[in-house]
Amino acid sequence: MAHGDGGGKFTFHHLPNRTFTFLDNRDTRELLTKWSMNGRLSAQAFRYDQYFQPYQQDDFVLAFFQDPNVTLHLKLISGSSGQWTVLETQVKRIEARKIPCSLLCMSLFDRLHQENIVKEGGYISKCLDEYVDDFVVSDELRKVLLLEGSDNFEIFSPSDRQEFLFLLFKHLCLGGAVCQFEDTIDPYLEVTKSIYKELLSVQKDPETKQIDIISSVFKVSAYDENGLCYPSARPHEQTFAYLIVDPLKRHVVVLYHCFGGGIF
Repeated sequence: MAHGDGGGKFTFHHLPNRTFTFLDNRDTRELLTKWSMNGRLSAQAFRYDQYFQPYQQDDFVLAFFQDPNVTLHLKLISGSSGQWTVLETQVKRIEARKIPCSLLCMSLFDRLHQENIVKEGGYISKCLDEYVDDFVVSDELRKVLLLEGSDNFEIFSPSDRQEFLFLLFKHLCLGGAVCQFEDTIDPYLEVTKSIYKELLSVQKDPETKQIDIISSVFKVSAYDENGLCYPSARPHEQTFAYLIVDPLKRHVVVLYHCFGGGIF
């Protein structure tokens, strides 16, 4: 956690023309609408001028939230009006957690088939409804995501569950406040893959010829004098903001979602 001012080290510029296929693509938008996330999910790009190293994460994130080029453009959904607005507040401190981001394919999710959570034809096994906080657990997939005591919870290790790929998948499966669930796994996997691929940058290592992800991902929240102000004053598992930093292009993409219903 960082305090104080950012030392004026990092400066940022909004990139209004950067578009995101996963927000523009009609098929993806239809699914996000069905999951009650369309109109509540946003992605925005900024560039920065200085060289960034991951150990500087707290200084970098604080400088980001204190930069007027960010606060004037950074979108969020207002807790009072439920409409999109911009941050425009004096951020005093931040929390930034580095999110591991090492997976280059979707094979992590093959276990869902192996454990019969997903059956022949990609159908998700149903179960009797249970309620966990704001979520209805009506199938084995949601059990694996939400119920720590459930039979199959162990198929994903704690480190699997911290990976950005897994977090994206979980966010999409849980959806918004009036989410309609899919009967099959494929839509969740396809949208997860398209967002993940578009947000992250990769590079081939000249020595090993391996493809490596070079982006750093941080889950962030910001506080002003009244307390938590971003991603929302009301914390929720499905209200999130991730900063994805591309050190080559010097771009930061903000992936934001605010849990709720009713904006389309």
